[in-house]
Amino acid sequence: MLALRLARGARPSVQARRLLVTVASAGTGFLLLCTFGYALGHPGAAFGSSLRLAWCAAPLAATVYLAVAVARTDPATRPRPGLSAVGLGPGRRSVLAAVSTAAACALGSLIALTVFLHLRGDLGALPLGGAAGALLAADQDLPFAATLTLLTLVPVTASVTAALLLRPRPGRPAATGRPGSRAATRDPGDDTDPDRPLLPSATPTGLPWGVALLAAGLAVESYASGSDAALGLRLPGGLASGPLGVLVGWACTAVGLALAGPALVHGCGRALQAVRPGAVRLLAGRVLQQEARRIGRPLGVVCAVVSGAFAAAALYTGSEPDTGPLSALGAVLVVGCALAALVLAAVEAKHARSQTTAALLRLGAPAVVLRAAVALRAAALCALFAPLTWGIAELAAAPLGR
Repeated sequence: MLALRLARGARPSVQARRLLVTVASAGTGFLLLCTFGYALGHPGAAFGSSLRLAWCAAPLAATVYLAVAVARTDPATRPRPGLSAVGLGPGRRSVLAAVSTAAACALGSLIALTVFLHLRGDLGALPLGGAAGALLAADQDLPFAATLTLLTLVPVTASVTAALLLRPRPGRPAATGRPGSRAATRDPGDDTDPDRPLLPSATPTGLPWGVALLAAGLAVESYASGSDAALGLRLPGGLASGPLGVLVGWACTAVGLALAGPALVHGCGRALQAVRPGAVRLLAGRVLQQEARRIGRPLGVVCAVVSGAFAAAALYTGSEPDTGPLSALGAVLVVGCALAALVLAAVEAKHARSQTTAALLRLGAPAVVLRAAVALRAAALCALFAPLTWGIAELAAAPLGR
């Protein structure tokens, strides 16, 4: 009930974020149900059905990633004196985030089920002239247990992941101070304090593991593409076939970029401050260092997704693959969730440093300097991640073109 009350009283921007999670959950649930319908209609194609189900892991992971990003920025999960007074501490707030995430994803699953049943003709006449009936096994009854399992996969995975990632960690400083004070209401994970503007921050960990996974992924792709005994894998939706090791290698590169993202952003901020920085470079570099943990990982994920898209475009140069609507829907879900998570991180970073920006303005900092620092930060990130994305895309596409 408390989660419902907080959801009803949230701002329109918060409701829009939850709506994004619902839409992503609906798309992923629809893909899972369509895969199940294909398996019912083709009982002899067990390997093909399993392959289609395995390819739903990418949209599922993207949906869970977006759901966790929205739960992390939800005001209901932040420390508040009123919630603490009624015994809703950090542990219970993580449960509250999990319940809100499960509710948004469950609504999306219900929408997916409604659309799926409509296309099957279970809610009336067959739409689209019955074109989708054969694909969705409209002539067979849906097993209730299997359908329920697929529908609960997204809500359960997203809510459990949100609860685990947002739980209070040992050793993490809690907000202290009298109720109503800034210290009592400030997010403990917020690195920006207006009383101490833009102090240097420690370098995020994860760069060695990220580089190691990135190199290992590229090595696995090259080895798998050159091996004649590699296990061939036909991708669904008319996409090209290739060794299984190539896909495993690409997954390793994606995880490596996500792990290395915060350290790369922090290093970019440090480079801006090198060699006698002026006010604009110093401000831009310090802000990048402060926001490295907040925007670094979403930037790494977007870099991985874009490099994968560039690699696919290079693979299909001169040809037009018949991807099909379901493959296109899966691609849109992955790209859309990655971009939405990055936008959310950027907006939250702007809100987190709003008090620091106001303090700088009170100290007499010209507004044109702040705008120049914003432009410089964007240019520095583009100068770092654009060549990195292009280089990884070229290295990932080279084995596929052999």
